[in-house]
Amino acid sequence: MAEELNVSELIVEILWNRGLTDVEEMDKFLSPLLRHMANPVEIPGLAEAVEVIAKGVAEGRTLGVWGDYDVDGITATAVVKEFFGSRGIDIPHHLPNRMEEGYGMNTEGVEQLREQGVDMLLTVDCGISDLEPVARAKELGMIVVVSDHHLPGDELPEADAICNPRLIEGGSCDDLAGVGVAFMLMVALNKLLPGDPVDVRPLLDLVALGTIADIVKLTGQNRILVKNGLLIIKEAKRPGMAALKVVSDYERQAELGAGQIGYNLAPRINAAGRMGDPTKALNLLLADSFDEAMPIAEELNSINMERRRQEQEIAEQAFAQAESMKHMAGFVLHGEDWHPGIIGIVASRVVEKYYRPTLILCTSETGEGLLKGSGRSVSEYNLYEGLQAVSGVLEGFGGHKQAAGLSLKPENLTALREQFNNHVVDTLGPEPLTPTLKLDHELGFSNINHTLLKELELLQPFGMGNPEPLFATKKVTVAEHRTFGREREHVKVVLKDEETGTRLPGKAWRMASTLTHQVRDRKMRFAFSPKIDRFRGIPTIDLLIKDWIF
Repeated sequence: MAEELNVSELIVEILWNRGLTDVEEMDKFLSPLLRHMANPVEIPGLAEAVEVIAKGVAEGRTLGVWGDYDVDGITATAVVKEFFGSRGIDIPHHLPNRMEEGYGMNTEGVEQLREQGVDMLLTVDCGISDLEPVARAKELGMIVVVSDHHLPGDELPEADAICNPRLIEGGSCDDLAGVGVAFMLMVALNKLLPGDPVDVRPLLDLVALGTIADIVKLTGQNRILVKNGLLIIKEAKRPGMAALKVVSDYERQAELGAGQIGYNLAPRINAAGRMGDPTKALNLLLADSFDEAMPIAEELNSINMERRRQEQEIAEQAFAQAESMKHMAGFVLHGEDWHPGIIGIVASRVVEKYYRPTLILCTSETGEGLLKGSGRSVSEYNLYEGLQAVSGVLEGFGGHKQAAGLSLKPENLTALREQFNNHVVDTLGPEPLTPTLKLDHELGFSNINHTLLKELELLQPFGMGNPEPLFATKKVTVAEHRTFGREREHVKVVLKDEETGTRLPGKAWRMASTLTHQVRDRKMRFAFSPKIDRFRGIPTIDLLIKDWIF
């Protein structure tokens, strides 16, 4: 198989262990070409949605798009506006202000769009649970098409068409992000609208950015969209993308992996929506020139820096609360004045530190006297099902297996804390789980070279559903050890394979408190991912250390 694919046996073994068992599947994974994309009409409801929109356009209706304030919703809105813009049609939009409107649709915003002349409404990355606002749009004489990827509830909105891959379980497109659904909708519309079809490939940078940010599985259709979108991001022909790369300290035409986009580019887009106005991020992505884009990118960068400062403050308070609740299997943490746009990120950090399902709540700023919350989970616990189980004390909730949002009355906080913990105990058992690392292979230092690292790059983009390959060393000696960073929180080591004499450098991020200087000269085994470090322009091999045992 390795010979047929022209790769090493190690790559085939990694793919085999990840469930790809024939050459054709592996070839598609290693070369995810756009021609391997599913037919858009495989998405439930998409064919009807396309017909409704095309008919409305033919009748001369004014189409408006309603998105969400996160990266997925902002990029999905940008995809629709740019697609129609390339056909000479200007599309009004509404992105909710997180502080004033909260998540999803609302009747006031629908009424505003109607006043602007919108009589056909398309939702992207939202709408599947917005029964009232959709009903109000219909009352106002609008045609409504809902495109979403969130789990549908028991009742669906009374829209003219609903396009959502999750209406049917196990479909080829059910892991698409909201921007992926919006893109597939535009691909299908491209053939139905009058005039010559436009080239939709330049939209793939937006699709990749939104898909990576929404932490959906980077396999199947998402892998094809992201892999091809990363090539467009590298070219950076979009002025907003070029400016975003520059303020993130990258060269304009730097080749970025999914991790770099998720950790550096996406948070700057997200910061706009988290701290208030997502329209700034939309304006950046749709800017016509680099000169127009750069000031917006710099503003988003400043907003993101403030977001990071607040995040650290809230995280420290949340960690202190979690310490006092370490006897519990599921955490429900609450801070009166915590920022609603930041608690989701902090929930992720609490899960990373304590490995327990976590809900973080703060007082809603939309004025209805409710607590608003964000939840994150561990892989073994379905958060959406957990919230369903405690829905009796909630005012509302929605989301996925690993991430969700919720609201409740302040007087129900104690009941939620008790019921949520009980459900986690019933599901996972009373003992807190220990996070585990799944290793792909043991790898000797003599096998780690630039050829192997180039082959591992073929497995990119890494993310949920396609983790970065992780290897184990045999016993090696810690030849050198030193700490670095502003607070000396990171560790640099040099590891020596005694059999071959090979020495390789490694870094362990935020591990100075546990990987101390006492390991110097000891023989240990490490879990690691090999990297090419291009610091100062000279490519060298570096090991990213994840864990170790004596």
